[in-house]
Amino acid sequence: MSNEQVQSSVLDELRWDPKVDSSAIAVDADNGVVTLRGTVGSFRQKHEAKNDAKRVRGVTKIDDELEVRLMGDDQRDDSHIRAAVLQAFTLNDAVPPTIDAKVFGGMVTLTGKAQWQFQLDEAKHIATNVKGVRGLYDEVPIIPPGPTPAELENTIQKAMERSARLDAENVTVESSDGTVTLGGKVRSWADHDEAVAAAWAAPGVTRVKDHILVLY
Repeated sequence: MSNEQVQSSVLDELRWDPKVDSSAIAVDADNGVVTLRGTVGSFRQKHEAKNDAKRVRGVTKIDDELEVRLMGDDQRDDSHIRAAVLQAFTLNDAVPPTIDAKVFGGMVTLTGKAQWQFQLDEAKHIATNVKGVRGLYDEVPIIPPGPTPAELENTIQKAMERSARLDAENVTVESSDGTVTLGGKVRSWADHDEAVAAAWAAPGVTRVKDHILVLY
C-alpha cells in the first residue's frame, strides 16, 4: 500500500471509532510507519486511537505523539485520581492487592508486583479508563513460579498449536530465565497478537521478546 493509502485508511478507522474524537488528530505515513499527532480529550482516547491505527493493513509501526488535554470536569487532582484507580482495582477480582498506583500530574505509575500478565493488563485497562488520567507508566514486575525452559517452550508451542486463528508452524519459541523470545513469520497482525498472547499466558513468563515479522 502507498503512504497515501495507509494514511487515508488510518484516518477512516479513527473516524469510524465512536470512542475517539478524531477532529484534532493528524496522521502521517511513511513506509508503514504511522505517526499520530494532535490532541485528544482523555488518555483512553489516546489508547484507543493507537489501537485503531494498529488494526489498519500495511501499518508496521506506530509513533504516538498525541497529547491529552483535559477540559472542565475531566480535570481532577492527583489524590482523587489515585483514590479512583485503587477503588476500581478493589472492585475487580482480576487485579491482585499487590498492585498499587502512584499519581503525579495526572500521570499514573503502577507499582508492586503481579503473578500473571493478565493481572497487569487488567490493572492498565482500569487505570486507562479513570477520569483525569493523562498517561500511564508500568513498573510492575511479573513474578510467577518458574517452570524449566523446556517445559515453558513446550507449553507455549502447544498453546499456539491449539489456536484456530494461528499457524504455529512458522513461529519459533525460545526460553531462558523466564524470558521468552518469539521469532519467525506470520501472515497478519492477528496471528502476531495471538502468538504474543500465548507466550504471556504461560506460567513462568516474565518477559516476551517479540521478533516476529508480519508479512502481507
